[in-house]
Amino acid sequence: QEDLRVDGRGCEDYRCAEVETDVVSNTSGSARVKLGHTDILVGIKAEMGTPKLEKPDEGYLEFFVDCSANATPEFEGRGGEELGSEIANTLYRVFSSEGTVDLKSLCINPREHCWVLYVDVLLLECGGNLFDAISVAVKAALFNTRIPKVRVLEDEEGSKEIELSDDPYDCLRLSVDNVPCIVTLNKIGYRHVVDATLQEEACSLASLLISVTSKGALTSMKKMGKGSLDPESIFEMMETGKRVGKSLHTALQKILDEEENLGTSRQKVGFLG
Repeated sequence: QEDLRVDGRGCEDYRCAEVETDVVSNTSGSARVKLGHTDILVGIKAEMGTPKLEKPDEGYLEFFVDCSANATPEFEGRGGEELGSEIANTLYRVFSSEGTVDLKSLCINPREHCWVLYVDVLLLECGGNLFDAISVAVKAALFNTRIPKVRVLEDEEGSKEIELSDDPYDCLRLSVDNVPCIVTLNKIGYRHVVDATLQEEACSLASLLISVTSKGALTSMKKMGKGSLDPESIFEMMETGKRVGKSLHTALQKILDEEENLGTSRQKVGFLG
């Protein structure tokens, strides 16, 4: 009630997040995000595929979420599968809104060839607020993704051949300006908090998951948990989410740009850091 949480944060404060891109060498793009005790790794692989029938001139994204059994004992056996598919479905919804990623730039040959981005999310450790950390990691990995440039050569008989560029700098980069981040707002008592720890999640009966673009526009919303939310608090939570989401995007973009500017001189921390 008094805007003070167990770890000293205010209700709208995030924990310190660590973001590092380009951590997995055999991917087109990758990122690792640590948010408190939540540790997420995202790898993106660009592979050639066939466009979907309903969108012949676009590429597409495929999400796969793996809940490592080391992350929490609950994931032993098949425990993590349900959560994994729930996170993947949420990511599909967040990325289904128009203009999130320029899918037309992933098309090579309409109806024949396009790039498919396989986004693999690995949960290494769960310390609360999974969805937010995953969305930040996915955005960072998309920013880091480099797709080889392609030339389509046609011979006299009309058959097409595809030639990939060997130059690592001759590549297609995705614009992540419109990629939303997820902000989860957990209702505790009469107040709501962002970036809840596991303890706080255990105290919260209902939460609102919203995806916000860097301009503060809402693209999707989902209620989680068994409890109920009254309309007034939903509007309050949406306003908080937009506000917090904008500053989250600004901070993330600043770090990504700084890392980019270091170029090859930057030291990689990787997993052992």
